[in-house]
Amino acid sequence: MPVLQDKGALVVGGASGIGAAIAAMYAVEGARVVVADRDASGASGTVRMDVADEGSVASAVAEATDLLGGRLDILVNSAGILTQAPVAEMDLATWAQTIAVDLTGVFLCCRAVLPGMIERGSGRIINIASQLGIKGGEGLAHYAAAKAGVVGLTKSLALEVSPHGVLANAIAPGPIETPMVDGITEDWKRAKRAELPLGRFGRPEEIAPTAVLLASDPGGNLYVGQTLGPNSGDVMP
Repeated sequence: MPVLQDKGALVVGGASGIGAAIAAMYAVEGARVVVADRDASGASGTVRMDVADEGSVASAVAEATDLLGGRLDILVNSAGILTQAPVAEMDLATWAQTIAVDLTGVFLCCRAVLPGMIERGSGRIINIASQLGIKGGEGLAHYAAAKAGVVGLTKSLALEVSPHGVLANAIAPGPIETPMVDGITEDWKRAKRAELPLGRFGRPEEIAPTAVLLASDPGGNLYVGQTLGPNSGDVMP
């Protein structure tokens, strides 16, 4: 039997990249999946959500819960943006937008789903962080700071909600071939590939199995506040 049979999953940022790969693999594993994204495109099983807007998050989570028959078992926070600028040249708007989408959006989505999960005494929350939140990245201080915040948020959330049967964990991928990295310079990407023991960036479908593990029973049952790192060897804790 598929390991996520009949589970209701909301994948935020699921229209492309890592989120899309996770949504697709969840469906293969038997989950009922709703995708939330800024570009919902009117497709079946999608809802429009701006993760940086509190009202948009609340209404989208309510809509997704209805689409899932009133039961939301799994939340994946995969929405994110990535831009490049050295700290000395970074304007406040660039910093603030990255924090709003990549960190505050995770907080808002987690907060929105928690009442239902706590009431039922079960749930899985999987937040997509980054290895740069652990090691930093030149020209990417705003992104690294947001992703470090996601790791800290996940650990703190896990302490609060695991007694209620809700397990929160993070995935910190290395560089992945997704549309999000298109705005990063080729020089940066070339240098990063040279640093990686595998010598290459990952692919979204290589991250999705980790998200399946964390959402599954019994596979994910003992993961509490953990940060798993499919990162081509870029970080070895």
